[in-house]
Amino acid sequence: MSVLICPVCGGMLENTGKSYICGKHHSFDIARSGYVNLLLSKHAGKAVHGDNKLMVQARRDFLDKGYYAPLCEAVCDEALKYTKNGSVVLDAGCGEGYYTSAVRAAFDRSDIAVKMYGVDISKVAVEYAAKREKSVKFAAASVFHLPVASTSCDLLITMFAPYCGEEYARVLKSGGIMIMAIPSENHLWELKQAIYDTPYKNEVKPYELDGFEHIGAQRVSFIMELRDSTDIRSLFSMTPYYYKTGKTEQERLEALPELTTQADFEVLTYRKK
Repeated sequence: MSVLICPVCGGMLENTGKSYICGKHHSFDIARSGYVNLLLSKHAGKAVHGDNKLMVQARRDFLDKGYYAPLCEAVCDEALKYTKNGSVVLDAGCGEGYYTSAVRAAFDRSDIAVKMYGVDISKVAVEYAAKREKSVKFAAASVFHLPVASTSCDLLITMFAPYCGEEYARVLKSGGIMIMAIPSENHLWELKQAIYDTPYKNEVKPYELDGFEHIGAQRVSFIMELRDSTDIRSLFSMTPYYYKTGKTEQERLEALPELTTQADFEVLTYRKK
């Protein structure tokens, strides 16, 4: 039984193989790649939803080269601690599915049978994710309007996605676990030094979140050596700085033949109260 719900009426959706249909006969076709579009226009907010194709491809190409492997391994290890047979797992803001697929593979290696779902507002991203990982059900939808039944999930993973505490708490069972990855203060510091006149370190907000008990924090820091200018551009396009960078800074970025920079993350774990 799927935990996906109809974005129109809130009824449970049944997977018929070619579409998802609720009790009131609202129907949503499953794309050839395997995902279902449950994004309603009133929840989209703008004409282009989420990351575009160029950004998704850049992130996929960069991540697939293993640059963020230590972070991925840390998240997989943390997910294994809190998952058992029969668990329902949701990746909220799954992007192109790099982390989703890795977590799924970790469960499979440990013989933990789970039902796993991924949601992202970018249809381009979830299409890539659905092609990458066939054993996860993917849907295009906003994390602020998750098409997921209340108290249906044992574990929620959110990797750099917008935070929507009310929705995350709604879909998690009582005592359910949320694993969140965020950039820490020194993330990409050397890259920012190379591009900006007055770079600044990231602000890390207090760990406390309404409705959740903070139960763990792990700092994941490592040095990346990028010897390819294409990889440097791909990395930069994955960051929020990409949208705020002027022509001068872009030219400095393009001129970098190689880069050694720190990756600095925090993996935070919470339990729903």
